Amino acid sequence: MQTTRRSLAALGAASLFAPRLARAAAWPTERPISVYVPFPPGGGVDQMARVVLPHVARHLPGATFVVENRPGAGSQIGMEATFNARADGYVLGAVTSPAMMTIPYERQVRYRVRDFTYIANVVDDPGGLWVKADSPIRTLQDLLERAKKEPGTLSFGTTGIGSDDHLVMLEVEDAVPGVRFSHVPFNGAAPLQTAVLGGHLDVGCFNVSEGGPGYRDGRFRCLAQAGAQRDPALPDVATLTEQGVKVVAGAQRGIVAPPGPAAGDRAEARGRLPRRPGRPAIPGRCAAHGAAGQGDDRGGVSRRRARPRCAAAGDVVAQALARSVAVADVVGQGARRPLRPAAIRPICADWARP
Repeated sequence: MQTTRRSLAALGAASLFAPRLARAAAWPTERPISVYVPFPPGGGVDQMARVVLPHVARHLPGATFVVENRPGAGSQIGMEATFNARADGYVLGAVTSPAMMTIPYERQVRYRVRDFTYIANVVDDPGGLWVKADSPIRTLQDLLERAKKEPGTLSFGTTGIGSDDHLVMLEVEDAVPGVRFSHVPFNGAAPLQTAVLGGHLDVGCFNVSEGGPGYRDGRFRCLAQAGAQRDPALPDVATLTEQGVKVVAGAQRGIVAPPGPAAGDRAEARGRLPRRPGRPAIPGRCAAHGAAGQGDDRGGVSRRRARPRCAAAGDVVAQALARSVAVADVVGQGARRPLRPAAIRPICADWARP
């Protein structure tokens, strides 16, 4: 048999792509999939990841997930770890906006918001203003009057500079002339709640899903929440807007991967998902934690109906992840294109704003 340069080249190309094909065939059973959570355990982002991942695993036979909490710098450390990881399907990141977008305005970061691989938007979680049960601050109006009388003396805890909670504080200050707080940033909701309960802060701002359990067992009182309407999990808590402060704000949380998989393949995976006009692709509400899932136009569902909706989110994550890994491992580095949303928006192309 005559050996030609063309046949040698073909043999070399086959040997080059063989390891990639083997890796694609082995995924996702080769090793556990790490999910980086950029906050301490117990907060809203941590809860979201731990609720949705079992549903993802059901759609990826043989896959196992390991949640790694990597807190610090208001979530910057964990997001940088996700962004700079290898795009081989074995690293995911649980993220929240607007923190992922606002942090780069305040300081240099080792990630680019546009270049993350956006997989799924899971929940929309309004902010809340919380005090411990025996706090002398009884109502929102009481809080605002104190903040006007002695500007900058009331301690206001948030989950970090640039977090959605920090923006709630700034928006309240802008909406009510004369109100000023003393900002105290924390690395996550869990240590912030501890400080509020210990009497070290006058008020803490964290999301409805994070404060709901403490509210229901009597440890916290909620002065107001920043949703567009009352949350079914806390129906007796009025919104800021209802109380005369025109602020609607909160966090959107979801799953991303490092830059790498082809944008066209990502679009095809999303195209298979049912969508409502003007709404994100994920139907779901993780109501067990009091956080509204994307695509829920009714504003709330029962806990019994929340489980299948979380399962739907898990199906979406599994589909997108499986398809992106196949492209990243077989096509090769040279053909990869990062997903570039039309605008810098978190998790998916649509905000879940009313």
